[in-house]
Amino acid sequence: MGKYFGTDGFRGEANVDLTVNHAFKVGRFLGHYYGQDHKARIVIGKDTRRSSYMFEYALVAGLTASGADVYLLHVTSTPSVSYVVRSEGFDCGIMISASHNPYYDNGIKVINGAGQKLEAEVEDLIEAYIDSEADGIPLATMENIGKTTDFAMGRHRYIGYLISLATRSFKNIKVGLDCANGSSSQIAKAVFDALGAQTYVISNEPDGININTNCGSTHMENLQEFVLDNGLDVGFAYDGDADRCLAVDEKGNIIDGDLILYLCGVYMSERGELNNSTIVTTIMSNLGLFKALEKKGIACEKTAVGDKYVYENMVNNGHSLGGEQTGHTIFAKHATTGDGVLTSLKIMEAMLEKKMPLSKLVEEVELFPQLQINVKVKNKKEARADEEVAAKIGQVAEILGRDGRIIVRESGTEPVLRVMVEAATEEICRKYVYEVIDVLKMKGHC
Repeated sequence: MGKYFGTDGFRGEANVDLTVNHAFKVGRFLGHYYGQDHKARIVIGKDTRRSSYMFEYALVAGLTASGADVYLLHVTSTPSVSYVVRSEGFDCGIMISASHNPYYDNGIKVINGAGQKLEAEVEDLIEAYIDSEADGIPLATMENIGKTTDFAMGRHRYIGYLISLATRSFKNIKVGLDCANGSSSQIAKAVFDALGAQTYVISNEPDGININTNCGSTHMENLQEFVLDNGLDVGFAYDGDADRCLAVDEKGNIIDGDLILYLCGVYMSERGELNNSTIVTTIMSNLGLFKALEKKGIACEKTAVGDKYVYENMVNNGHSLGGEQTGHTIFAKHATTGDGVLTSLKIMEAMLEKKMPLSKLVEEVELFPQLQINVKVKNKKEARADEEVAAKIGQVAEILGRDGRIIVRESGTEPVLRVMVEAATEEICRKYVYEVIDVLKMKGHC
């Protein structure tokens, strides 16, 4: 991770950690970088945060000042930007979003011409330019100044693409959608309505400050209640930029990213579509998932946390399915990044083709209790490297043995250490998580 760019782009509180000047300079660099031998074409999407408009205008100013032509998708999802970049031949795409973070945060995600997250070496160049005192990039003049074009049609084409992936009509299926007052408000209902579902929607009235507020994939209780109150067959919850999806079954139970990987992996394996009989997960996936997949003859490869690492592994090894417990699920045949609405369509496909309710598709998985506490620290690297902290982590790992595990890792987007214990009971999880936190406090890291 660099000074500004973490595992999911440049993110922070709007006009505090991430300012309009930052956005302008990101635009200036990208317009120049991609336009050295031709006129760069760059597409921008944004979520519903109030500050997204401010950052959009700053990016446009920087890009056009460097000579790039800019195409605006307006409010849309991160996966739609990825789709449009690779299907329409853009040099790169930019998504303005802080994903599941609160409204006062925002972020800049850059997507390369292949529809994948930007290479680390290019992010390093952007950071060097942001911090440089001398500008070093010439301003475009006369006819070389870039122009801006409304490109809402790109989002409509993406919606059409999603609709085309469905294998069956959703007629007479009662589906609940929690749009997190975010990007999926512009997309999800249109897709499900077009496929014939009886669509029930909550949290789809964004006002600029209610994105992710007590709704969406980080607050599943609303959707659980909504599914039960309305007798729905299934519910789907997205995050702010709609690259995540979690589900609720007909009984009101949460189907997290691990369970989604299980049901989709088993379904794809039965149809001969699971390349190498392998699913790519992160180190945070539940032990119960690994044990259940093993019984089905499906292997797992584990990566560092972050869907970019999952996708890198998938590309390098030819795997077709991967994802995170948080709901980033990647179907390599159809997308290069996590796509919440696509994930919900794939879950629907498994339900309809197997003629089973969602609860039935995951009943063989017994998840282990997990507890993760985010601990705000003064310096992530110093806290993680502390000898006494490391010794306590090692002691807990030895005690848990094969019946559990402990993972302590640095957040890629926040000044916190994430302390996670997985064990046979919630009491054991709590005991050892707080033993580690106590050492962090004793050593003055938090």
